[in-house]
Amino acid sequence: MADECRDVSKLVTTFLLNTCRLPPRLSEDHIQAAWCFCCMATVTVRTCRQDGEDLVIPIITGSVAEFYIEPMLPHVSDIDVMFHHNTVLAIPRGHPPPTQLPAEFHNYVKVAEIIDSHLPGYVYLQARYLLTQSTDDGKYECVEYDGVWYLSNDIDATDVRKIHGPAVSTASNVTWRLSVDFVNCVRCLSWPPQAADWPTRHRNYGWPDSATLDRVVSNGCDVVRVAHRQCRQHEWMGKRQHRLSFSRAEIVLINSWMPVQQIVYHLLRYFMKTERLTDCADNSGSGTLSNYHIKTLMLWACELNAGSWWTENLNLVRICVELLQTLSVWLIDTRCPHYFIYDSNLLGIVDNSFNYISAANKLMSTNEECLSAWLINNYIGQCAQLCPVYISRLFNDVSTIMKLQNVVSEIVCWRLNTSLYNVWLAVAYAEHLIAMQVPHFSLTVRSCVCWMNTLANIDERFSVYYSAVELLHVARIISQNVSNNALLDILAILLRNNVAVRKNVGLLNTSELVELLQKSAVERLTTYRQFEARDFGSVAKIVTTDFEAMYAYKRGDYQRCSQLSTQNVQTLLYARYMPNVLTYPVFIQLLDDDIVSLTALTLIVNPECRDHTIGVRISQLTLSLYLMTQCQLKLHHSVTSLALTFYYIKVAQRRHPPERILDQLTLKLIELKVLLTILH
Repeated sequence: MADECRDVSKLVTTFLLNTCRLPPRLSEDHIQAAWCFCCMATVTVRTCRQDGEDLVIPIITGSVAEFYIEPMLPHVSDIDVMFHHNTVLAIPRGHPPPTQLPAEFHNYVKVAEIIDSHLPGYVYLQARYLLTQSTDDGKYECVEYDGVWYLSNDIDATDVRKIHGPAVSTASNVTWRLSVDFVNCVRCLSWPPQAADWPTRHRNYGWPDSATLDRVVSNGCDVVRVAHRQCRQHEWMGKRQHRLSFSRAEIVLINSWMPVQQIVYHLLRYFMKTERLTDCADNSGSGTLSNYHIKTLMLWACELNAGSWWTENLNLVRICVELLQTLSVWLIDTRCPHYFIYDSNLLGIVDNSFNYISAANKLMSTNEECLSAWLINNYIGQCAQLCPVYISRLFNDVSTIMKLQNVVSEIVCWRLNTSLYNVWLAVAYAEHLIAMQVPHFSLTVRSCVCWMNTLANIDERFSVYYSAVELLHVARIISQNVSNNALLDILAILLRNNVAVRKNVGLLNTSELVELLQKSAVERLTTYRQFEARDFGSVAKIVTTDFEAMYAYKRGDYQRCSQLSTQNVQTLLYARYMPNVLTYPVFIQLLDDDIVSLTALTLIVNPECRDHTIGVRISQLTLSLYLMTQCQLKLHHSVTSLALTFYYIKVAQRRHPPERILDQLTLKLIELKVLLTILH
């Protein structure tokens, strides 16, 4: 029995090591997180003064920023976005007001001192100074406030049901796959005295190392708007108490973990959530167990155990069992020591709605054999359900080690074989977000630079695609006779790599400028397709001239359009996977009236097409067939040529499922056009 238990534990360990991607390839979670960052980074709030704007400075925190592994099962429950305003700053009590600040801060900054409360880690913010930046040397001069007043911890949310601890939550929807928690905080550039012993305390095993320690301390901390659970009903404290947040430090530390440590962290979170021993991770430090308690357990384990404890005779199940038993002791003693603040106990206030002893007993009784069986049934079993039917059915009988090994091998192979395809799906998700939502945001030089730089940091292709979308967006604005100097500044950013075009922008009339912008956009879209074909050509048939063909048709160059489209149809006709061309408003100017009308009809027939996972889209094959047919009709091709086209159309109709409404409508339209021409 012991040998069989070790075999199962080893099998589970091998499975997890082989299915957790290192590092993660492009994923929808990271794309949504970057999108949230850009949305917040481009928010401005008018100040009461006339000399500037209150900017929002965001940072992505939580799971999506901490994990660099990508397991098969979800490991990111939501997107956490902390943000501070560039007009407010916190400093430790007794520290002199700063004379220099990072460039992100405003010319006028309110400074509040961090005042300890009677609860470790919970503080008040007392307004002390107003900083004014000198125009001569850029340094800040301060004026001390009269009287004593404290910053409020009020959270701006019209619906109190959306308030979760210090966060305002937005639910997942057709655009966002994950819900988003926005946390308004006050930035503190200094490491807080409340955690003064953390950088210098003795560490037997050298984690974190000195470089990591220095980086953590140099990032300072934040102060978030939430009172301790026992103070929330107090008339004064409930409205003014704040909590120190070490989210920046946690990101640095968790990203320094070995892969095995990240996998263990994921497994513990998954086990505790599945067994309903945790609620959502609100970092509250009190009440029921949360992901923050698991994070704290892991941070202590990484510091108090040698690296060899994690890696020698590697057994992920054994490690998880030992850590769960440590957590059970904490629960029995109602003692969970805060990782950064020495005298803070995260289990100090017992929540009567949560049975700590019952949870502790359950964790203490979880041995290696028990947890191995649990992971087979509840983790690997769930992974099997993500696979094709022939694999998931194998899991119905895992009565022997050999049968279990067979299932695990099939899942691992499928995981590896679909890796690139999943990245391609994430890229398609990013295309939808950019094309669907970017035109709805205020277009400024600042927002343009932010979007381009952030998207380029994810993947250079997205910056290219974004610039194409914005060029079409500007072209659409200009075609409506809406023009101003700000648009010219934006074009200078979008066209920064094309000096010749930039020089001509100011010399053209409206129609010439619109045509130039459309042409430049098509060139970028073609470059984007070339990136796509280079990186994903092994999992899909991707033609690179679909936008070029669209533009040739729009300009009346039917010979060129026919040549490109015919080549594309022959390449795509029997392809299993291929890209789509989106028909969102920004692309309408490149399409003819028939496609525009059919797009509108599609939205009427199926409003769910507004969903990013469906979208108003047409396959490269359908669009190429449409353009080829239209050009053949305009160039009066022979009946023989049209008969071959009719055959292509019938093949394409069979290859597109009924739910692809725009494809089916388009194919039916050109089918009728070809039939009418042949019959006459």
